[in-house]
Amino acid sequence: TPVISADWIAKKHPEYSSFVFLSRHSAASGVLALTCHSTGNFSQADFGGNARQVAVPYPWLQKQYLLNLYASRDLFAGFEITVEATHHGPTAPDKPSIFVEVGTTEKEWNDKVLCASVAQVLSDTLDMQRRDIPYAICIGGTHYSTKFTECLLHDEAGLGTIIPKHALEHLDEELFAHILDRNRGADTILLDWTGLGQYKQKVLSLADGCGMKIQKL
Repeated sequence: TPVISADWIAKKHPEYSSFVFLSRHSAASGVLALTCHSTGNFSQADFGGNARQVAVPYPWLQKQYLLNLYASRDLFAGFEITVEATHHGPTAPDKPSIFVEVGTTEKEWNDKVLCASVAQVLSDTLDMQRRDIPYAICIGGTHYSTKFTECLLHDEAGLGTIIPKHALEHLDEELFAHILDRNRGADTILLDWTGLGQYKQKVLSLADGCGMKIQKL
């Protein structure tokens, strides 16, 4: 089964408390990148998962892995270290999950030294003591958000679901309530204010009614 279609995994393996998916990252730009992101579909499910469903994010692991990756950035010269907006499947698991990806072309996917180095950083992260951290639902901006990546690397909080600007046309009360339910540990909504475009008022209306802290970037 392709990893993006592994919606069955939590039911088949109830003994696990979370899931980390190792994957290839590709981009039309060809920019070299090491990424980490949560999964979900804000409209139809074109690439695994279910329509209008997001997975439970894994804020601690995402934050600590990217911090460790950034600390080892001398090993990854020429690579962007970045979070991506929430996208693709699987979406069904009711336990935290995250995608860890190596990009961006076939050359990097088959670079055993590179992949082993990334795997070592991830392994070291998994060996660390896990802890609950405050985290935020992020709204706005592009697929590769410099603002949200900077927050993750340099602030205390972690990141949950990231809803990019191009998905905001699909955001409504029902979907927003579902996202809140999947991000039960979140205490803040981070807004890429200039990256909300024409949807500023709609997003503010939804955010104001949820009782969480709202922070504009």
